[in-house]
Amino acid sequence: MNFHYRKDLKPHELIEGYQGRFVHSDRMTVAHWDIKAGYEVPEHTHENEMVINVVEGQFEVTVDDETKVLGPGDVAIVPSFARHKARAITDCRCIDVFSPVREPYKV
Repeated sequence: MNFHYRKDLKPHELIEGYQGRFVHSDRMTVAHWDIKAGYEVPEHTHENEMVINVVEGQFEVTVDDETKVLGPGDVAIVPSFARHKARAITDCRCIDVFSPVREPYKV
């Protein structure tokens, strides 16, 4: 299927405080997140290159040892296997794009 509507995507809470809706192509995963203020993803790595797009709210992202607070329209690029973590300062909406496909998000 080539077209997906957010309202039709079932939300999944794979990370506490992070409601995700996922779309997969042959080579990418797109994750639409609704994130509650104060919730965080602890430091981790993965093989996937990731682009974080902040749609609403204030979102703190650390890649390796650099920390930035991102707002609407801001983007962070996380290279493959880079150490990273994130925290929602306010309620947030973010869209993450992963390449290759983020297999754990195939729910």
